[in-house]
Amino acid sequence: MSKSVHIVGGGLAGSEAAWQIASRGVPVVLHEMRPERKTDAHHTDGLAELVCSNSFRSDDAENNAVGLLHEEMRRMNSLIMAAADKHKVPAGSALAVDRDEFSDEVTHTLEAHPLITIERGEVVGLPPKDWDSVIVATGPLTSPSLSEAVLELCGEDSLAFFDAIAPIVYKDSINFDIAWFQSRYDKGEGADYINLPMNKEQYDTFIEALNTGEKADFKQWEKDTPYFEGCMPIEVMAERGPETLRFGPMKPVGLQSPHMEGQCHAVVQLRQDNKLGTLYNMVGFQTKLKYGEQTRIFKTIPGLENAQFARLGGLHRNTFINSPMVLDGLMRMKADPRLRFAGQITGVEGYVESAAMGLITGVFAATEKLGGTPVAPPPTTAFGALVSHITGGADAKTFQPMNVNFGLFPPMEGRLKRRDRKPAKAKRALDSLSDWKQTISQQEANA
Repeated sequence: MSKSVHIVGGGLAGSEAAWQIASRGVPVVLHEMRPERKTDAHHTDGLAELVCSNSFRSDDAENNAVGLLHEEMRRMNSLIMAAADKHKVPAGSALAVDRDEFSDEVTHTLEAHPLITIERGEVVGLPPKDWDSVIVATGPLTSPSLSEAVLELCGEDSLAFFDAIAPIVYKDSINFDIAWFQSRYDKGEGADYINLPMNKEQYDTFIEALNTGEKADFKQWEKDTPYFEGCMPIEVMAERGPETLRFGPMKPVGLQSPHMEGQCHAVVQLRQDNKLGTLYNMVGFQTKLKYGEQTRIFKTIPGLENAQFARLGGLHRNTFINSPMVLDGLMRMKADPRLRFAGQITGVEGYVESAAMGLITGVFAATEKLGGTPVAPPPTTAFGALVSHITGGADAKTFQPMNVNFGLFPPMEGRLKRRDRKPAKAKRALDSLSDWKQTISQQEANA
């Protein structure tokens, strides 16, 4: 207890790790380089700033793996989930948040904790040797000096891909003589999304504009960098075939315009981005189009003729380590066990998955500081399925970022009907989590 746990990075993973450690009575120093050193994607100096989207995806804990991960985090006293629940905005069956209020909540909560010290400034290179317990949670925008030091230590070439960012529209600039409120299949409150209809001619013209629009230029070292499939730029999806978007983010099923008869050929959906309901982001419209082209092309969408954009889309580079090769089952670097890694840098993809890895590494680090022996969560839990995947379950030769999904969980024993498999895995996960949580509590009580 004579030394603090140092956390490098104040994103979702670092913030969650700090909360978990301090909540167990262990002091924390949280290092965040912003605002002294800015990034290409962040706009504020707030902790846990959301960059690409405001959505935490499905909140269905019984039938969706990310919804199950939400529930596991809630049961582990997650700061990130508490802030998300407090500042959620309508999003059908998904959990979406007001970005600014969410970040402010996390920032103020951590600043107010007596065992958490927040230090602003870049950690240059590897953390000092006298930091005996460190969590590196620097995410996709790790500073070059730290990236190079980590890669030199683990002896692996960096892996990288691009994440794209979707535009945000001012609600009062949308034409509601054309647009209408409805959730797909009337889920959630039934009217959580703004919908913009297209007929076949409008859709074909839009696809042609995407295919011919001027894209952002890449530097030489970026040209062979792939995209993450879960955050594919809309124009890249369009290049795969003219019907791709109609079976993706622009599918018209489950929606009916009150302004026209028959089914729309395609539909653009906008999701509420802040609690006031003044900003809406374009779902699935992450893009690498140049700013002028975005404004020109997106204003051809019916209902957006006079659209005003609070933010246009963009790209940022996401770097991650080859976790199956360099990390052990407790998220420690094999070459230097005082270093743990959390968040997107480990090769998990998504806000929730990143925060979950922060939670797990925080529990591990606190257990060690309290004199106990960390115990990994069972692979039957969403926590454990992710940890198992990135620390050995995945093939190191082909390792790529991964969202949580039921395919990462061990199969159920016996034969179940297809509709019963996911609920059965979810129930087993929460039962296993309860047992793991009790083990941790006993260790902390004995400390």
